[in-house]
Amino acid sequence: MIDFLTLDYLKSGNKRQQQAFEILIRQAVFEKLSEFSPVLVGTIPINIDIASSDLDIACYWNDKKYFTAQVTQAFGNEIDFEITETLISNRETIIASFFIDNFEIEIFGQNIPVIEQYGYRHMLIENKILEQEGKQFRKKIIALKEQGYKTEPAFATLLGLEGNPYEALLELE
Repeated sequence: MIDFLTLDYLKSGNKRQQQAFEILIRQAVFEKLSEFSPVLVGTIPINIDIASSDLDIACYWNDKKYFTAQVTQAFGNEIDFEITETLISNRETIIASFFIDNFEIEIFGQNIPVIEQYGYRHMLIENKILEQEGKQFRKKIIALKEQGYKTEPAFATLLGLEGNPYEALLELE
């Protein structure tokens, strides 16, 4: 099984995963975020990304203002840098986005350990389903994403899950 808590698996991954690894290392993105337990989550790690997919990095903060200041200091000069605060599942969330080379990067920070965050948990569930269902299922997920579906609704559609797809996926944990 892949250890998603490190970036090592990207080195031997597909071309896009290798490009992501190179950018994240060359730009020291994880080093700059190291005190916030960064983990790459989303579609690129599990090979269901499409051309518009970004690099999603989940982080854990104890102090929202400090996290916001550190992220702004580290990445505020990057192309199209933007940082916002919102509520997701009743949790205070800081989201920063910007571009480095041809990758959009989104940093997603919450005051909850990364391994408990929905993004990380969804990725593990989705990876397990992809391993069980095989190549054709993966192709169908990618096709739905190319039609505009978000990842969790695409999985819910193919699996026949009812209700909120984000919550329904967690029930498969």
